[in-house]
Amino acid sequence: MATPLTAAEFLAALKREGVKVIEVGDWRHHNREGHGPWGSVHGVMIHHTVTSGTKDSVDICRNGYASLPGPLCHGVIDKQGVVHLVGYGRANHAGGGDPAVLRHVTAEDYGTRPPAPTRGNANGIDGNRAFYGFECINLGNGKDPWTEAQLEAIERVGAAICRAHEWGAKSVIGHLEWSADKIDPKGFGMPGMRERIAARLKTKPGGSTTGTYTVGKGDTLWSIAASKLGDGNRYREIAKLNGLRDADAITPGQKLKLPKR
Repeated sequence: MATPLTAAEFLAALKREGVKVIEVGDWRHHNREGHGPWGSVHGVMIHHTVTSGTKDSVDICRNGYASLPGPLCHGVIDKQGVVHLVGYGRANHAGGGDPAVLRHVTAEDYGTRPPAPTRGNANGIDGNRAFYGFECINLGNGKDPWTEAQLEAIERVGAAICRAHEWGAKSVIGHLEWSADKIDPKGFGMPGMRERIAARLKTKPGGSTTGTYTVGKGDTLWSIAASKLGDGNRYREIAKLNGLRDADAITPGQKLKLPKR
């Protein structure tokens, strides 16, 4: 846990990490001050908007609606990977969640994923004070595609804030990992995203990530490209980089070099 970054520090951290940013109105002072505390902060939470269209999504996340006033997050990540900053400070994004999850996220002592939450909005603890929040434009139906630019932006914002607070990648969670009432983000896995963030944290701020992958049972170049690069069609790049004439000729335990994302 930590004292929240100032708005200027937050913006600088994002820019150092190479995040493309649009500042919306007086985002630095747009918050839910007076409706509860902001901080200490324990991590970063990722959401999907259940909306489409950049302008409408940004407007909703900035202003909220009758039953849930805005801002609904700190930044909105669009399909092109641009982060629209709509507020800073306390925001209506996390709601109630499981205190056991908060303990494990704070300690970063869990395995692939935090323990499944057993509490939600009705009986959980206040997450709006404890997490930075980013809403990603996606319908959340499992069919609306996540673009690689959007996934890379999630990776970069997560790394930016973790780097600023000297946290590890396990401080970044999805809303569904916080609250038993939530399903977001839907369409990609948070364990894989944390792997991406962890890899980025090993590089200099703003750099590109490369690495290796050990082939597991049942893996194909397409599945590796889909999970590690965000696009299965990039399997040809992996094949070329590793001098593989037959894309199907990989075996468990084999180490492959991965191209830049």
